[in-house]
Amino acid sequence: MESRATAPDVGKAARIRKPARERREEILATAAVIALDEGLERITLRAVATRLGVRPGLISHYFPAAEDLVEEAFVRAATIERERFFPPDGPPLERMRHFVHHIETGVSLPLARLWLNARHLSRFAPALEATLQEQDALDRARLRALVEDGIATGDFARVDPEAASIRILIAVDGGGSYVNSTADLSDPAQVHFVADVVEWTLGLEAGSLRG
Repeated sequence: MESRATAPDVGKAARIRKPARERREEILATAAVIALDEGLERITLRAVATRLGVRPGLISHYFPAAEDLVEEAFVRAATIERERFFPPDGPPLERMRHFVHHIETGVSLPLARLWLNARHLSRFAPALEATLQEQDALDRARLRALVEDGIATGDFARVDPEAASIRILIAVDGGGSYVNSTADLSDPAQVHFVADVVEWTLGLEAGSLRG
């Protein structure tokens, strides 16, 4: 008798619905992981549903168009990585060292791969291109603020913060364009390229940001 009484309870528990906001966040977080691990092309309603153990129809309830899910997943992944690139506290020089270290140690490779992937796809998707421009502007603003802090403390030369942030991000993108290459990329000129550009741009002593 006990088994008959508990069986309906188990089924009822399995059908409990999560709050809409919680479920949407769960879907976005899962899609962002797929974006970083496998690429934006692999974000499909079915792929997200499989990872969450739900039916694709549930995903389409929150994201009727797969393109919307792709764009929001990119924003989610880019936002998370931005916070890792730019710690909010600490002396400007140490924060810039963290930025360079994040790149030189390869921690940022998933993000570099994602940006390269997104830039390719945006050629055929105007909405994604607009999203890329928005995220690029946010990265540049965060880097510009860091440069301004460094100028104010005297750690950096009195350069144009906007021009400096543009140069640095171009260096980051340039190095990131090799992210899918199987060639030997261990030459110091390539490993320390971003550090070299940052040092030159901000008037720092050569080699001061390495390691």
